[in-house]
Amino acid sequence: MKKSVLTRYRVMAYITAVLLVLLTVGVIGKRLLDLDGFDGFVTVVGIAHGWLYVLYLIFAFDLGSKMKMPVGRQLWVLLAGTIPTAAFFVERRVTREAEPLIAQNADTTPAAA
Repeated sequence: MKKSVLTRYRVMAYITAVLLVLLTVGVIGKRLLDLDGFDGFVTVVGIAHGWLYVLYLIFAFDLGSKMKMPVGRQLWVLLAGTIPTAAFFVERRVTREAEPLIAQNADTTPAAA
């Protein structure tokens, strides 16, 4: 497995997680606190999170299939982008598991001349 597969996943996990936290704060401000001005914020962040979550799904599925994750575990990784702050924790754990696979692949791949 290449390091770029993990890097793409990590970038999208962080972006998705940050946008979801911002969206959660925006919805709390809009709905629970009845604050003015949150309508546009929630709309923009919600749309951004929705589109970028699709990329997150693609990259997480790619990583999971290359790591040969069990289906249940891969579903948890895919759903982590829908639970505020979960993607941060799941990303950290997946990275710890993927790094030895990357190192193993680098050790078995002959160096380019």
